[in-house]
Amino acid sequence: MPQDTANKNLCKHTQDAQTFLATPTKGMSYIQGTATKMTVFIDNAQHQLIVDSGAHCSLVARNYIDHHFPNWKKKLFPTKAKNFKSASGKMKSIGKIIKEISIPYRKGNIRLNPDFVVLEYSHIKGVLLGTDYQRMYGIDY
Repeated sequence: MPQDTANKNLCKHTQDAQTFLATPTKGMSYIQGTATKMTVFIDNAQHQLIVDSGAHCSLVARNYIDHHFPNWKKKLFPTKAKNFKSASGKMKSIGKIIKEISIPYRKGNIRLNPDFVVLEYSHIKGVLLGTDYQRMYGIDY
């Protein structure tokens, strides 16, 4: 279920992420289409993670990463694939970055280190975890 996150402050430590968990919003579905959204922590700040079973790799849009991670270009790696296809058309990749994600969980945080393909232009609002890391970490829903 979706969560109300009243406290938008930065997380001082990743273990503090548990305190940011909120109660589910009454009467709302957590699933939007085929994607599931959740609040995660990247670089000690809250972000929306979209778990998408239809995406074969993990993605982030350049405009999103420019806004939230200003020094990302220093950590950019090349990608083999330059163009990706989606329901809305072709998307051009710039490269990939690796970011640690901390997912708050009641028994402790779950940490992932996925490679995110950086897209030149995309409508993604947040970071998208594709099936590559869902399979690697055994995420099944």
